[in-house]
Parts: sequence; structure tokens; C-alpha cells
Amino acid sequence: MGTRISKSNLLQLSPTRSRVSNGNRFGLCVEAKIREIFMPALSSTMTEGKIVSWIKSEGETLSKGESVVVVESDKADMDVETFYDGILAAIVVGEGEVAPVGAPIGLLAENEEEVAEAKAKANKASAPSSSGSPPPPPETTPVPAPSPASASAPTPNPAPAPAPPSDAQGPRRTIVTPYAKKLAKQYKIDLANVIGTGPNYRITPADIEAAAGVTPSSPSPPVSALPPPPPSATSTRTSSTSTTSSAAVSGTTVPFTTMQSAVARNMVESLAVPTFRVGYSITTDALDALYKKIKSKGVTMTALLAKATALALAQHPVVNASCKDGKSFTYSSSINIAVAVAIDGGLITPVLQDADKMDLYLLSQRWKELIDKARAKQLQPQEYNSGTFTLSNLGMFGVDRFDAILPPGQGAIMAVGASKPTVTATGDGFLGVKSKMQVNVTADHRIIYGAELAAFLQTFAKIVENPEGLTLKGR
Repeated sequence: MGTRISKSNLLQLSPTRSRVSNGNRFGLCVEAKIREIFMPALSSTMTEGKIVSWIKSEGETLSKGESVVVVESDKADMDVETFYDGILAAIVVGEGEVAPVGAPIGLLAENEEEVAEAKAKANKASAPSSSGSPPPPPETTPVPAPSPASASAPTPNPAPAPAPPSDAQGPRRTIVTPYAKKLAKQYKIDLANVIGTGPNYRITPADIEAAAGVTPSSPSPPVSALPPPPPSATSTRTSSTSTTSSAAVSGTTVPFTTMQSAVARNMVESLAVPTFRVGYSITTDALDALYKKIKSKGVTMTALLAKATALALAQHPVVNASCKDGKSFTYSSSINIAVAVAIDGGLITPVLQDADKMDLYLLSQRWKELIDKARAKQLQPQEYNSGTFTLSNLGMFGVDRFDAILPPGQGAIMAVGASKPTVTATGDGFLGVKSKMQVNVTADHRIIYGAELAAFLQTFAKIVENPEGLTLKGR
């Protein structure tokens, strides 16, 4: 199910008609309104949104605070609520279509008398785009007349509903719209026995109505009674990868997804910032030993690196600062570590907020929760756009070193390479083998200078090479 957004991001609606009262020549008395439902801005970087699904259908009555539509922003799918009571008179932007932020996506009527007028308004608005050349008539294929033998044969059974994804494709996560959940509870339908017909197998109200044997409010394909396989993070990732690979056809042009468009905009924006890069080699034997010791308690290497980074930033606040206007810079009031994560269709940076103050075990638990929400596209905006410093770790893929691109609005990003056995000279003059990893930091040179960044890396290296303090409670 998509993320429910807060009141500050409720659907924006604007009255489009009012009537002047005869008793007050200087005032306006609104007797009836048709409100335009606008595409909301669900994040600071969002310029357009895609309609994943309409939870409500045309003609349904809406109550204030009720979920109406699921919108795909640049980072997540969100259930968007209405700010007014009324009737959903017309859907202007259909499922799968894209609209810029602030554009009308639907019309909300105050009463039944306004519905027809709202539909006429919606049709009029869409008329210019369709008033060009008339669409060509649909192609028809002549069907041969049935032979006497086939005419007497019994009518074949209708084609069965599409089967749910097989195990070979990987299990899929069950996604249910809020209204569908409400109907399932009302009709006592087990969601495990319903295969959704919406985008990404989302279970819609029509699916629940079909499973309950009632007439659906809008036609939908038959519902299969077979339960979907249980979700699995590993198999889901495999499924996503195989699906993407199978969809790639040589010579075809594929448009960016909403998330890919957001990433592209951020990367282009980052080119305007003067950056420099500093690398540092760090011995990781002690960190590796600690990780093996506490891994069974649910601690992840990402949490260890995030904690070490946060503690180093606490001693070098300028590396955690940011410059947004080119005229001044701001010391961040908190240390929020964003970690770059590749998901199907793009890149996202879940944020471990107050990482310097949080216990390592709670930090690991929080990271696992963020990863699950990121893969299900359920992150709240503050869970992916509040980072003050970013980690990008390709060491898990065997990459020994790389440079990362600075995200807009941050002062620095650290690229972490793999820890590998390296022959080094010991203090007594002999040769030995130690595990070392290379980290490269890309920084905004307007606010961070080379000596400051080098001092930060020295502190970070000391924490990693003597990691016992990472397991202490808080800071």
C-alpha cells in the first residue's frame, strides 16, 4: 500500500465557480462549487507526478481526510487524501498518466447537481488536445464464417483470468489500496486469496467486490482465488533484475521513470557545484572482527559505517554543513546519514536520522525498516530527503575504489570501496597482510577545504580502526 501523506500535503482543491448574492453587492456568497483537484507536490524536488491508481471512482462520495488517489512521486508511491467533502465528478488524469505539479487531475462537485457541469468542464478541457485530426478508425480483421461443424460445437469456456506470477519470476509484495482494505474488512475477504489487477498487482476495490460476488463499481478482470506466494526481499530483488533484463530490447528507446527523471535532474544540478575529491586508505581488521562478533545480533555493516561517519562528523561539523544559495552556508542542526540504495527503476537514499545519537542496534533495526519501505516505495519524504551527508558503498560488489557525485543541498558524499587483503610494512620493519578499504570523499569546495576534509578522514579512520566505541549507547 502506498504511503499516507500528512495534512500539509493533502490534495489541493480550488473552487472554480461562485455566485454573487443579491443581498450583498460587494460580497461573494458561494452557493455551489466545483473544485479542481491538483497534482500535489509530495517532495521538494517533485515537478510532476504519475497516477498509479484512483482509489475512488467517478460518482463516489468523498469525505474529508479520505484517500482518493495513489500518486507516484520522484521517490515513492503515496496515498493522497482529500481536503474537502464532495463527489468525485470527473477524473481528468487517468491511471498511468503523468501531470505536472499544480495541474488539475480531477474535479470535485459539492452536490449531485454539480456533477454534470463538472463532467462538461472536464470534457471541454480535454477537447483542445483531441480537436486536431480525427483518430484513424480501428483496424478490423475479417473473421471467417464458422463451418457447420464448428457452428454445432458447444461454446468454449471463456479464457481464464491471468495466473499470478510464478515462483520463477519471484514473489511479489501484496499492495492494497486503503479503500480496498476497508471493503475487504466489510465483506470479510481474506486478502491472501485475492490477486490484484491494478498496477504492480495492486489490489483495488473492484478486486474485493469481485471476490465478494457483488457488482463492482467499475468493470475489472476476474479475480484469481490462488494466494500469492509470500514476499521475500532476496527473491524480489532477483525478480526485479530479471524483469528489467528481459524487458531490454536492442535498439529500443525507453523513457525515464519518474524516479529516473528525478535522479537525472539532481545529477545535472550537481554539476554547478565546484567539488574536489580526497581519498584515504583505512585498515579494517578490527572493524571486520567486530562485525563478525555482533552480526548475529542483527547489526549490519551499513549501520557500522553510518555510525562511524556520524561520530566523525560530530567532531568536524563543517563537513556536515551545506551551501544552497552560493552566498552563505548552514551548519546542520542534526547528523542525518543518507545511504545510496539501488532499487528497481532507480536510486534512492534512505536517511538514518540522528545517527550519532542512536544506539548501534537500533540503528541497524531502523536501517532494515527503511530498506523494506524503500523497496516497496513507501518511504515518507522526510525519510529520503533529509540527509546532511551521504554514504555510497559499492564495496559489497567488489569495487575497490570509485568517486561519487555530490547530491544537491549537501556538503559532502563518501564513496566506500571493498575491504581487501593488502601487503603492508609493519612498525618493526617486516611485511604483513592487513585488510584495507579505500574511501573517497567528494566535497563542496565553497565551504569545505582540503585540510578540513583530510582531518575528517583521519578521525573517521581512527574510529574504524578502533571500533569498540561504536557499540556504546548513544553519543
